[in-house]
Amino acid sequence: MERCDVAILGAGAAGMMAAIEAARRGRRVVVIDHARAPGEKIRISGGGRCNFTNLSTAPERFLSRNPRFARSALSRFTPGDFIARVDRAGIGWHEKTLGQLFCDGSATQIVRMLTDEIRAAGASLRLGVEIGAVRREASFVIETSAGPLGAESLVVATGGKSVPKMGASGLGYRIAEGFGIGLVETRPALVPLTLAAAELAGTSALAGVALPVRISSARQSFDEALLFTHRGISGPAVLQISSYWREGETLVLDLAPGCDLAALLRAARAEAGRSAVHNVLARWLPERLAVFVAAQAGVAGRLADLPNAALDRLAAQVNGWHLRPLGSEGYRTAEVTLGGVDTGALDARTMAARAVSGLYFVGEVVDVTGWLGGYNFQWAWSSGWAAGQVA
Repeated sequence: MERCDVAILGAGAAGMMAAIEAARRGRRVVVIDHARAPGEKIRISGGGRCNFTNLSTAPERFLSRNPRFARSALSRFTPGDFIARVDRAGIGWHEKTLGQLFCDGSATQIVRMLTDEIRAAGASLRLGVEIGAVRREASFVIETSAGPLGAESLVVATGGKSVPKMGASGLGYRIAEGFGIGLVETRPALVPLTLAAAELAGTSALAGVALPVRISSARQSFDEALLFTHRGISGPAVLQISSYWREGETLVLDLAPGCDLAALLRAARAEAGRSAVHNVLARWLPERLAVFVAAQAGVAGRLADLPNAALDRLAAQVNGWHLRPLGSEGYRTAEVTLGGVDTGALDARTMAARAVSGLYFVGEVVDVTGWLGGYNFQWAWSSGWAAGQVA
C-alpha cells in the first residue's frame, strides 16, 4: 500500500490550499479527486472570471451554528494574503461592487496558480480517482479506484452537495459520520427561489425583468438586484436572502428602496395628473413591472382621478410587497451548501476534529457558509491554509 504523510480528499479551493501549505512544511502530500480537472468550481465561478475574495470579509458575513467559529482562520489568512499571491502570480484583477474581486482574465488563471504552487511545493495531484471507504487503523486508510492509500493525516475537502452535475455528493458528510462527528442539517444556499402556480400566473409575464430592490426576511435584509424568472425570483438579492429564508416564511420586497412612493405619487399628481397611473409609476420601475404592480394594487386610471387612499395602497405594494416563495431550485443551481460538519466537533484554529487525531475538515463541507460575492472562496483559502499549517 502506498503511504504519505497527508492525504487530501478534494482538489477544490480548500483542498489545494491545504496541500500547498502542508507540502511547504516538507510533508509528503497526495491530493485525490474524482474529477478529471482540479478546481472546477473555481473555473465556472464569477461568470468565468472567479470572484476569488471580498475586501469586506468579516465573520458576521458567514452563517454557522457557531457564528464565531470562522473568526480564527479568517483573521490569520486574510483577503490581503490571498491577493498578495494573486499579485505574485502576475494575475490582473479588479474590484466590482461591494468589495468583490474578480480576475481581469479567466478564472483558469487562479486554478493554474494553485496547481503550479502544488507542484512547486512537491505535492502529488491525483485526478480521475474515485474515493471509496475511509477507515482508521494505525493510520488512515483511503480505498480508491487506484488502490489503497495510507496517510498519517487526512484532510477532507470534498465540498457540499451544490452543483451535482459536477460530481458534488455527500461524501465528506459520510466520512464525518463514520468517525462519529455530528452534522448540522444541510440545505441549498445562494439559490433562486420558486413561486407557487398562483403567483407564477401573474409574475411569469415579468420573466427577464431586473431591478435593484431591498429584500428582507425575518432575520436579514439585502440591497441588491432582483431578477424575475419563469420559475420565480433570482438575482443577487434573492441568492443572498435564500440562505436566511425558510419554507413557509414571507419575504418583503421594496421595489424602490429609498423612495417614498406615496409622497412621489402625490407630487406627480399635481404636475402630471392626466397621465395613466402605470405610466407615472414607470418613472421608478421597469414598465412591465409598473403595469403589474398597479394591477396587483387594484389601482388604474388617470393619476388626477385617484384619491390619496389609492396612492397609498399603490405605494404600499411597491415599498412593501409581501411574497411567499414555495421553495428553492435546490442543489442543482445552488452555489453552496448551508450546514455540514458541526463546528462544535472541530478546533477553530486548526480545523482538526477534536475526537479523532489527524483528521481535518475544510471548506464547504464545514458548517460555515458565506454571503454571495467571494466570501465562500475566502473561507476555502483561510480554512485550507489553517489546516495546512498543522496537518
